[in-house]
Amino acid sequence: MAVKPDHDNIEFKTSTSHELANLYGLTPKVVAAVIACIADGNKDRLVSLVAPLHPADQADMIERLNSAQLKRFTLMMRENLDPTVLTYLPDTVLEDVVSSYGVNELAQALPELDSDDAIDILEDLEDEEVADILAALPVGERLIVEEALSYPEHCAGRLMQREVVVCPSHWTVGQSIDHLRAEDADQLPDEFYVIIIIDPARRVLGQVRLAKLLSSDRPVRLSDIMEIAPHQIPVSMDKEEVGLLFQRYGLVSVSVVDAQEKLVGMITVDDIVDVIQEEAGEDLMALGGVSDSDLRSSLAATVQSRFLWLLVNLFTAVIASLVIGVFDETIERLVALAVLMPIVASMGGNAGTQTVTVAVRALAMRQLTDARIVNRFVLREAMVGLTNGLIFAVVAGVVTLIWFQNIQIALVIGFAMIANMLAAALSGAGIPIILSKMKIDPAVASSVFITTVTDVIGFLTFLGLAAIYLV
Repeated sequence: MAVKPDHDNIEFKTSTSHELANLYGLTPKVVAAVIACIADGNKDRLVSLVAPLHPADQADMIERLNSAQLKRFTLMMRENLDPTVLTYLPDTVLEDVVSSYGVNELAQALPELDSDDAIDILEDLEDEEVADILAALPVGERLIVEEALSYPEHCAGRLMQREVVVCPSHWTVGQSIDHLRAEDADQLPDEFYVIIIIDPARRVLGQVRLAKLLSSDRPVRLSDIMEIAPHQIPVSMDKEEVGLLFQRYGLVSVSVVDAQEKLVGMITVDDIVDVIQEEAGEDLMALGGVSDSDLRSSLAATVQSRFLWLLVNLFTAVIASLVIGVFDETIERLVALAVLMPIVASMGGNAGTQTVTVAVRALAMRQLTDARIVNRFVLREAMVGLTNGLIFAVVAGVVTLIWFQNIQIALVIGFAMIANMLAAALSGAGIPIILSKMKIDPAVASSVFITTVTDVIGFLTFLGLAAIYLV
């Protein structure tokens, strides 16, 4: 029987961000104490500080250490570090930890993890390290890992866990509960939310939620309380598509089947959170022209990852400069144009960035799949660009009139503002869609095109109108 909480007697307290940090993360005192223990070589004290922390917080602690501290930390915590911590570490830190621990220690730790977590760790290591670890694994574990690694890198086969709870449909609730109690704990997944009902050929018939199982009488057959599983994921499905399914349908877990529609694993929501965060981060960095790196990346690696994007932007800047060069005589006759023309280009660039961000996100969420929706989206963005263009044309015109006391310059910048804001909206909406149809990642390539379009059209309209009407 559910107990209703006595809200009248509950004292509510508003938590500050500092208090929440103490509850859900590392405190500065713990960090300082851990670093002091590493420096002093106080192993017992270090274990007493680190062991009670959540694995995510232990990983956070490891990320804060420099190379020398990390080596001493891994040596002192070798026998007391939860293997789950490895799943929370970024790639660069993970490699350092693995090199400190060694192949044998990691091979002993991996069987303690769910298969999906073990694969997640191994796929971030170098091929030579993976081969050495596989050779040190027990035969059964090695076969599971090798099968998972045989799937393409970004598919559901890499993401799924092999540990699933299955029962035949003719079993009763009592039989199922007894089976779960008798099952070796190592054979059960750490977290599961449903029991998958399968036929003798291991094809999925449906599923029974744990809440339904526990609330049903023991003699009831599973076939009477199971629900038909509405979604089954092919093992080859891209993990981004898997993430979209979880988001769209509010899934907690879903079965993974092979080409013969036989059950091979399960994906749970905790894995999808990582996928969604990873995909969103990749899109965000791609829009900014940077690659996947972190605070521990070397100077050379960071420079190399950003150089190509900056080089491309240099060429687009040259194109815009060539447009300006065409009107050099116009600028020489009226210096005010040199002062005002960056305003037009900057406003167009910002407007284009806003639109392209919305378009890339909509494409990533598969919201622009229908031609009517695409047309409506482009038309809406065009109207937004035109409206903003009219508003800022008035604002820029008034400011210019007050500044230079010249009504003609004010009108020219106003018309140029309208044209560039409209062009920014149309290109910001259209370019990502066109790139997507050409199988080019719009998050990576859109920004450079938008910058070129808004700079060229901004300078061309502003200086062109000035050349016609002012000089």
